[in-house]
This record gives sequence, structure tokens and C-alpha cells, in this order.
Amino acid sequence: MSAWDIIIPVITLIAGLVGGFFIGVFYLRKQIEKMQSDPDMLQKMAKQMGYNMNKQQMQKAQQMMNRQKVGRR
Repeated sequence: MSAWDIIIPVITLIAGLVGGFFIGVFYLRKQIEKMQSDPDMLQKMAKQMGYNMNKQQMQKAQQMMNRQKVGRR
């Protein structure tokens, strides 16, 4: 058993974890951007979390998400 039998799988595991993390972050950001422009999607997410939001609360949540988006870039 050589050192390469251990090194290659470890490097592959690390590369897979890092790649998966960045793909997950990219996917999550895209989903959040979609939610900002689609109030129905935001309402659906809120219901899944156990919240029932009225129109005023929905507008406030969208404004908050838009402010975070502008501040980050």
C-alpha cells in the first residue's frame, strides 16, 4: 500500500466537499433572488416555516431582502 492510495482519495474528498459547498451557495442565492421577485414563492416559504403573513408583512419582508441584496453588492 503506497502513500498515493491514501493521498488521492483524501484530496478527492476535499475537492468534492469544497465544490459541493460552492454549488450549494450558488443554488441558494439563485433561489433567494427568485423569492425577491415572486411574492407567492415568499409566501409559500413563510407558510412552510409556520408563519402566516399578510400583505403588509410581505412587502416589509421583500423590502428587507432587497436592502440586503443592494448592500451586499
